[in-house]
Amino acid sequence: MTELLKVPFFVKGELVETMEVEHRSRDTGSGFITPRLELDALVWPRTAPPPAADVSTAEIIDLLVETGRAMDLDRNVHMRKARDHSVAVNTLGRRVTENQLRAQGHFLQREFLEFLVEQQLGAQALDGWKLVPGVGGAVSLVRAFPSRIVNILAGNGAGGAPHVARAALTKGVNLMKMASSNPFTLTAILQTMAEVAPGHPTVRSFSAVYWRGGDEAVERFIFQPQFFEKIVAWGGEAAIRHVTRYLGPGLELIALDPKQSCSFIGREAFADEATLRVVAGLAATDVNVSHQGACLSSRFQFIEASEEEADHYCELLLQELGRDRFMGNGIGPAPLPDLAEQVNSLRPLEPLFRVWGEADGGGLVIRSDEPVDFYPDRKTVNVVPVRNLADAVRFTNIATQTAGIYPDGRKAELRDALAASGVQRVVPLGLAMGGPSTPHDGMYQMHRMVKWVVDEGRPPEGVVNGPYPDMQVREQA
Repeated sequence: MTELLKVPFFVKGELVETMEVEHRSRDTGSGFITPRLELDALVWPRTAPPPAADVSTAEIIDLLVETGRAMDLDRNVHMRKARDHSVAVNTLGRRVTENQLRAQGHFLQREFLEFLVEQQLGAQALDGWKLVPGVGGAVSLVRAFPSRIVNILAGNGAGGAPHVARAALTKGVNLMKMASSNPFTLTAILQTMAEVAPGHPTVRSFSAVYWRGGDEAVERFIFQPQFFEKIVAWGGEAAIRHVTRYLGPGLELIALDPKQSCSFIGREAFADEATLRVVAGLAATDVNVSHQGACLSSRFQFIEASEEEADHYCELLLQELGRDRFMGNGIGPAPLPDLAEQVNSLRPLEPLFRVWGEADGGGLVIRSDEPVDFYPDRKTVNVVPVRNLADAVRFTNIATQTAGIYPDGRKAELRDALAASGVQRVVPLGLAMGGPSTPHDGMYQMHRMVKWVVDEGRPPEGVVNGPYPDMQVREQA
């Protein structure tokens, strides 16, 4: 009998390893065992500010940078264990898992962290109260005060460092719910941080545990405004719906809900065969991101081309999918049986549809006149020829996250229409994998993770009621 993998919890800076409860991975069905949840231990009392509330941003950045250095996969036993165990509970495969884990330290580099703070918050507001001159001479103080947050993490990758960075920099207390398909990485990162700075207030601000999503006995207790005021939820529709049942006054949802992405390829790609192959390579890069499990992975590609030209492009795209440097050998997880069946059902329907590739993880490309009515996943991409890229904007909506565009110069003609349709991000083709420092899903996430508190100053002498000229009431002589 195979021994169950052990998943420790990390509670307020301390590792918990008393294994008692068995669970199953959503992706593979593999079993793992965790400690029993002690719900009272997962909340921080409101009788005192969060532990890191008055720690300087500079000190937190120093801690994160040292943690990133210590996460080197070749030296860090916790990260290596996360790699070895993760392959049993998700479908990423060892090579993808290892590459994602090696990339985690990049999210904890000083230049990136400083840019993250400046872009999303402004450094001054994080460290104490910021003086804000008002209208009419009034002066107030504003502070980005730390919040109490439940973070529900998605399970479509082996990462975790960006979540830790955002949570640490906003200085709140964070209860992080790990996914059944990735219950190892986050604990490995937090263990490393605890070894870098034992007992540090930022370390004591984190808890990372697992429970089955939708477990009412847990969530009815956790999702209460006296304990937490914000929920940051990443993941699929089911995860978001579980959370919305508990929302009410005092409990805010920051939803990073399911998205899909696409590519817009102009006629310029057909300048010559070499250019077309380069473009196919860029497009394949955006398909292959995280084995196409991420929201920013391109699933639909709209190309200014005739049917014959589009078919040739599809041939090249399939070849480039097989050169996936991130996968290592170009083979990812095979499509799920339902998806494979839907794709295969299109093969006899030429010329209305045409299919390249096999359902073996090496890539599938479907050409159709309009987007297919099923969800292309796991290295499956739908190519749709159009007369003009502007005609394809109608196929985007509020669930479209990223649009990659070729050539770069055509972004300006499309971005306003795409934004109006609901698209949140426009990038050059091949650069779908960006950093979490600019807006994500139409918001500055860290700006919403804090609570903006104002200490309003007294109006200038003689102004009794407000700083606005048309509302001033002056004292009688």
